[in-house]
Amino acid sequence: MALAWNEIKDRALAFSRDWAKAESEDADAKPFWIEFFQVFGINQRRIGSFEQKVKKLGDRDGYIDWLWKGNLLIEHKSRGKDLDRAYQQAIDYFPGLKEHELPRFVLVSDFARFRLYDMIEGTHSEFLLKELYKNVKLFWFIAGYQPQKISPQSPVNAKAVQRMARLHDRLKQIGYTGHALEVYLVRLLFCLFAEDTGIFERTQFTEFIEQQTREDGSDLAPQLAQLFDVLNTPETARLRNLDDTLSRFPYINGKLFEERLPFASFDRDMRAALLYCCAIDWSGISPAIFGSLFQNIMDETPNARRNLGAHYTTEENILKLIGPLFLDELRTEFDKIRHTVKSRTQNLQAFHAKLAGLKFLDPACGCGNFLVIAYRELRKLELEVLRELHHSGQQALDIATIIQVDVDQFHGIEIEEFPVQIAQVALWLTDHQMNALVSEEFGQYFIRLPLKKSAHIVHGNALRLDWNSVIATEECDIVMGNPPFIGKTYLNDAQRTDVATIFHDTKNAGLLDYVACWYRKATDFIAAHPAIRVAFVSTNSITQGEQVGVLWPDLLRHGVHLHFAHRTFQWSSEASGKAAVHCVIIGFGLQEAAQKIIFEYADIQGEPHAVAAKNINPYLVDAANAVLENRTHPICDVPKMINGSKPADGGNLLLSDEEKHKLLEVEPQAEKFIRPFLGADEFINNIPRWCLWLVGVSPSELRTMPHVMQRVEAVRSMRSASKDAQTQKDAATPTLFQKIRQPVEPYLLVPSVSSENRLYVPIGYLQPEIIVSNLVYSIPNATLYHFGILTSTMHNAWMRTVCGRLKSDYRYSVGIVYNNFPWPEPTDTQRQTIETAAQVVLDARAQFPSSTLADLYDPLAMPPELVRAHQTLDRAVDAAYGKKSFASEAERVAFLFERYQTITSLLPAATTRKPGKKTAKQPGHDPLP
Repeated sequence: MALAWNEIKDRALAFSRDWAKAESEDADAKPFWIEFFQVFGINQRRIGSFEQKVKKLGDRDGYIDWLWKGNLLIEHKSRGKDLDRAYQQAIDYFPGLKEHELPRFVLVSDFARFRLYDMIEGTHSEFLLKELYKNVKLFWFIAGYQPQKISPQSPVNAKAVQRMARLHDRLKQIGYTGHALEVYLVRLLFCLFAEDTGIFERTQFTEFIEQQTREDGSDLAPQLAQLFDVLNTPETARLRNLDDTLSRFPYINGKLFEERLPFASFDRDMRAALLYCCAIDWSGISPAIFGSLFQNIMDETPNARRNLGAHYTTEENILKLIGPLFLDELRTEFDKIRHTVKSRTQNLQAFHAKLAGLKFLDPACGCGNFLVIAYRELRKLELEVLRELHHSGQQALDIATIIQVDVDQFHGIEIEEFPVQIAQVALWLTDHQMNALVSEEFGQYFIRLPLKKSAHIVHGNALRLDWNSVIATEECDIVMGNPPFIGKTYLNDAQRTDVATIFHDTKNAGLLDYVACWYRKATDFIAAHPAIRVAFVSTNSITQGEQVGVLWPDLLRHGVHLHFAHRTFQWSSEASGKAAVHCVIIGFGLQEAAQKIIFEYADIQGEPHAVAAKNINPYLVDAANAVLENRTHPICDVPKMINGSKPADGGNLLLSDEEKHKLLEVEPQAEKFIRPFLGADEFINNIPRWCLWLVGVSPSELRTMPHVMQRVEAVRSMRSASKDAQTQKDAATPTLFQKIRQPVEPYLLVPSVSSENRLYVPIGYLQPEIIVSNLVYSIPNATLYHFGILTSTMHNAWMRTVCGRLKSDYRYSVGIVYNNFPWPEPTDTQRQTIETAAQVVLDARAQFPSSTLADLYDPLAMPPELVRAHQTLDRAVDAAYGKKSFASEAERVAFLFERYQTITSLLPAATTRKPGKKTAKQPGHDPLP
């Protein structure tokens, strides 16, 4: 067991006095270092050796003064000698060491001075012998403690993954697979972690392998099996004649080593791989990524292994959720208590009891990242409370009795079997690390063994399981997590059944992403105990587009209030090249929050800024709880927007530039039937595309064009073979597009999809000879006023907030975006000003005829003339709404929601569009003759 820091400091003072006059390396170095290790309660012979022989460059022999393989190299000189030269001499030994023997630390000394180098962190510390007692914590790795700073993104993590992955692959190659392999590796990971963090004695596991097993690895598997059995057996129940190398291992309990596994099999290389793993300092690995690390090991995809974090939720993102959910409030309460004199001790004790009484549930916990970080932060706050209640270093203090927060306050549900065990182990490791911090703070060593309590993690489908079977509603305080990001189009049959079951009383539930189920399930769970707070990370799709109209009326009907929200931000994995997901974090409950906060992101990859809100609506805007209906008509008196024409032709009526030229070479008479054909991509990027527009073609003309006839026949065949009844019916008219919605007058085109990077969705005027596809919308006879409003920041801010998304791109819609947009009521003068400014925008575009709309509206390439034109237009549009400017886009959208509420309160009941209903050919927009 490690010595308390106070005792180590006392020993260091005595050591400094005893060796204050030592000078000669030859005479005094060995006894000096023997007693140095005794300061930390360590017998140096158990971990290292003097005069370690190595081969230096040039095949010369060298002798290291003292070496602890994989951890510490010491080079000693006589008093007054150059420590820089001593350090260089130490480095010169490195080429003669095997990889797993390379030390993390190098310590050089001349009796009077110490200089300690950390080869991983690239830092060094220097102090005098008489100052050793002040610096003993630099030698945490000798004392059996661990550093307080733990970097989850440390390079040691990637190195650890690579080493363990090699071992995993080799075991799998020999046929040791599945559940047994997973359990085996997590046990090894625990042992590696344990010997570097004080659960085991320092290097105990390494020495067991090195000293108790043959170099060829032939007996490693049975020896490990015996070790695992020992770790699962109380000391009092072990065999009396057990070898000392095994009997010194502590009793772990916790069921980690309970299951009997089949014997593995090792060879020389596999044993060496395990020793390489032992050489890594596992204390530098945060349990917060323990599960993610293991997933990377088990992942057989090389790219996934190279990119640690492919499955990893960063601590920063987890803190974005748990901060406003409960942690910030607890810290504020604690700060108030400790700065209040009256009843201070009683209030601190009551607050401490409150921390120990909180109960948490993550109903999609995976490997436990959210639970681990929440537990760690709760323990850190508890430590601050203990500092206030008890003086650091206070004697006669039993640490075991003052620590009240424990892992059994945390509960989880996970659909995959193995992450359940990973989550429990990760929480134990976190518990041990936090116990070490308390030990360090109060100068006493405390280790919670054997493990008696554990997190309650249940293997099961959270959507089919009664959450009360995991934790009773009345006992729960916090529900949190990161449910699966699975879009509605990617659900498998079982998941579709889950959605249908959860939303059995909700219309159009098939439009919802999978994550919506956790919102409804949590709402039902907390109904009997409304004080419970909930927060989930979700894809932003549930706050945009048609899903809002399905999910949120249901939740609002059940009494949900939003407490805080992170608006859309980029939830990036640590893996380079891995697609980022656009997410929101939503905190809610059945009671109103005293303070509501919206976290805004000027840059979705940047840091948020918090804005106090009166209310947070389903679009995460500070406005009333409006839910936009999928309307068939605009709420204002504006022209109707219609969808473009749908070919449903299998590509046979469509032509590329090359296909058009080839067709005209053999059938020039087809030219009058070929029209430009634009979808969103063609319009924005000026990509030439054509279609056969055979409206009004006579049979005799058609028969003179055999190549066109072949295409028409292909259309007929394709439609006839379709499973859709309407498409089969339309096989009777193969010369025509299936849905013809082509304006007969000039029109304004609005693309259905546009890049998220653009400040303005590019729109523009076209002539009726240009055929528009069903991937764009048109507004026949739109005026410059309509163009000006639709291309303004006002309309684009509305669109960005309420539209759906295609991946991360904006997905414009008629029913949600356009028909619900609250237009201004301008005066004649204001309308004229908008029209004038709109024409200036068109004129600015016309100055760059060789540039596409994609070029013109690239935020980095947008011409200054066009920027100024849009700024002028925006001022004119804002003025029409009675506003001079807005402080932020959120304020702008909140204003629009207020106007929406005003307008719709005067309307009769809306006619809503039924999702998925096929649209008939539009009357009043006859096909061109």
